[in-house]
Amino acid sequence: MIASNRARSGLDLPLSPLRFLARAAEVHPDKVAVVDGERILTYRAFAALASEFANALKARHIGPGDRIAFLTTNSLELLVAHYAVPLIGAVLVAINTRLSPAEVGYICDHSGAAILVSEADLLSRLLAETRLETVREIVVSPDASGQTVALDGAITMADFLTTGRSEDLPWEIDDEERVISINYTSGTTGRPKGVMYTHRGAYLAALGVVLHHGLTYETRYLWSLPMFHCNGWCKPWALAAVAATQYCLRAVRGPVMWDLIDKQGINCMAGAPTVVDTLVSASEAHGLAGPLTIICGGAPPSPAMIAKVAAIGGRISHIYGLTETYGPFAVGEAKPEWQALPIEEQATLLARQGVAMVTGDTIRVVRAFPDKSGSLVDVARDGTEIGEVVMRGNLVMKGYYQDDEATEIAFAGGWFRSGDLGVMQPDGYIKIMDRAKDVIISGGENISTIEIEHALSAHPDVVDVAVIGVPDEKWGERPIAILVVADIDVTDLGSRDAKSSELIDHLKRRIAGFKVPDRFEFTDALPKTATGKVRKNELRALHGDRKAAL
Repeated sequence: MIASNRARSGLDLPLSPLRFLARAAEVHPDKVAVVDGERILTYRAFAALASEFANALKARHIGPGDRIAFLTTNSLELLVAHYAVPLIGAVLVAINTRLSPAEVGYICDHSGAAILVSEADLLSRLLAETRLETVREIVVSPDASGQTVALDGAITMADFLTTGRSEDLPWEIDDEERVISINYTSGTTGRPKGVMYTHRGAYLAALGVVLHHGLTYETRYLWSLPMFHCNGWCKPWALAAVAATQYCLRAVRGPVMWDLIDKQGINCMAGAPTVVDTLVSASEAHGLAGPLTIICGGAPPSPAMIAKVAAIGGRISHIYGLTETYGPFAVGEAKPEWQALPIEEQATLLARQGVAMVTGDTIRVVRAFPDKSGSLVDVARDGTEIGEVVMRGNLVMKGYYQDDEATEIAFAGGWFRSGDLGVMQPDGYIKIMDRAKDVIISGGENISTIEIEHALSAHPDVVDVAVIGVPDEKWGERPIAILVVADIDVTDLGSRDAKSSELIDHLKRRIAGFKVPDRFEFTDALPKTATGKVRKNELRALHGDRKAAL
């Protein structure tokens, strides 16, 4: 009887981020919601377009559980899709635009996508090189100019939208555990896996972002983070929750970002360290006239980078998480007393991965093996003992789509096993030391590649760096560093040798001697994913068959 009464009274109304846009349209209908080039939509128009798109999907008999794939840059259409697709109970599959046609085809087929929405230039290459097994209709969306290029065998977005009925759809869901989106992992160690997010998880993840990053009605957010990456760390939902204004950015370019910061008063953006570096290293970089929060994740920002952002008047909010945790799970939450410390000490503290967000559960660092009872055992809270980072709670995925075996492995021990190695600091903040697959074991000693990378990043000439382990007959493995360095001729042996000697001296003042790389290689650019992570698997493939002594 109690449960029935709760249902009738609405106390058990399922949680869904759909309500965020509905509320924004009701309370702030004339507030500018989205700016995509010359296209500007208010929240009233944003909600209306989402309903129009949902009705067009419904006219094609798309319904609960059906998958709709999007292969687009950061656009108005992809923002709308975050509401239109789940509005009819369907599932959004946002695909990395930098994947190969074969990889995109695999994701479309594996997810069973019924409709694919994409921009003409991305579609042309895809359709020329692969065949989509489950997609029954292709929709061409506008490019950065707002124009749509017609393609044979596809319908334009404008024509697609005219096919639906003008039906009022409820901005709610019948089951908060229904899947709202499937995000595919990068697949660097095999086929990408489809990570399932629920309406409940997306709702709580979005509120966590609002709380920890101070999003408000006054937020003017720049989409420097790909919307396809963990649903843009759930920000399409978070920003609507506070009726913020969002500016679409199709490609990360320093001049464009600074132009928008200066002319539009951008005060919040997000991205991997490579995005931050693009911003602060641009020739247009200057002291900020107003506040700017940069939410940084995907890879740990170095203390040197945090200090650089502070020097221009900005602030980095460091987050940590994975695709499997809706993006951010932990935040390097600053404490007021840290402000009295020198900027270098503040930066070191803020570079840590931090503590769990309030909408998640606790985050732990555990030993490699459970105790005799099967329970996971925490490492010592001493900042020294290394273990695996594990999580659980509302900000952890429902599971991998159509992959029960991988899901079971990921949750062995009752917690999600991140594969990241870290330490627990005495103050309860975690610090990631490395990915399990990246840690270097040299002469029985564990060497953190991140520690070396951060030490090298503190050198003023180092623009970018990656450290990997290579086979060594005596020690098993030894680290080498691959660097992008300013003002060096990478083809000149003398220049390289002089810089290597300089970097060795620099490192020996900061880390133990056995951690100093045996070799330094210089390049013009490091291979990276669309989200700014260095493709260390490619670097290992290139160097793995070479001896460190060479």
